[in-house]
Amino acid sequence: MSRFRTVVAAVVLASAVTGCGSAEPSGGGGTAGTGTSAGSNGSNGSEESNGSAGSGGSTGEKLAADSGTRYTDIAVPQIEGLVCDEGDGGIRWGSGLDMRVRGDEGLKEIEGVGDTDEISCFGSPRIILRKGAMSVSAPVFTARTTLYEKVADPTASLNTIYDASMDTAVDNGRNVTGEPRLVTSRDLVVKCGQNVTDTFPTTTCFWADYGAVGVLDFNPPEGQYVPVESAVRLTTDFVRGALKAGTAS
Repeated sequence: MSRFRTVVAAVVLASAVTGCGSAEPSGGGGTAGTGTSAGSNGSNGSEESNGSAGSGGSTGEKLAADSGTRYTDIAVPQIEGLVCDEGDGGIRWGSGLDMRVRGDEGLKEIEGVGDTDEISCFGSPRIILRKGAMSVSAPVFTARTTLYEKVADPTASLNTIYDASMDTAVDNGRNVTGEPRLVTSRDLVVKCGQNVTDTFPTTTCFWADYGAVGVLDFNPPEGQYVPVESAVRLTTDFVRGALKAGTAS
């Protein structure tokens, strides 16, 4: 309760919110907090077929060879149905629960990216997270991105970073539900899993290409997990809109 009190202290809502629901992840049950719906899902992402990536399996296309493109900055993207801005959107779980890129010690970061490495995107109507008598407006997702000089093997780096980041979150109280799924397109590798964060059902997607790695943490519309397929599409939309390419190396 103390973490949620800290979160909602930043945003006080005067209006009453109706609607709630319990949530179950794909292929399993789970306990969840409640919330009202968010805006529309994004489009134009890579398609996904059924499969588990828990043992290293993947679905989708084959990642293309490194073109040498690297990125100079992270922009606030324009995504249909969402309004994005810099920052965490007022949601910060604290105590190690916030999803960040961890386990990237073997990669050399590009310095001087600025403050846009953390971006939140809101839908309409906004998601409302409710716990007891308290409520808070939440973004559809909060994204955190790190740029690197080179990610030689995006899939291997993604698996290492996913495991290290989720291990930290689990150690601090997140509860994983089900197995993660790995989806590959020509220019991106995405790995998504579902978990419960402070009673709220959350879908978390990490992604990687040859010049960057990031994570999107999706809040629950109507108290339900964002489906992995939708999360992959939104992750792809975010990456395509946020990364500003420089010259090829």
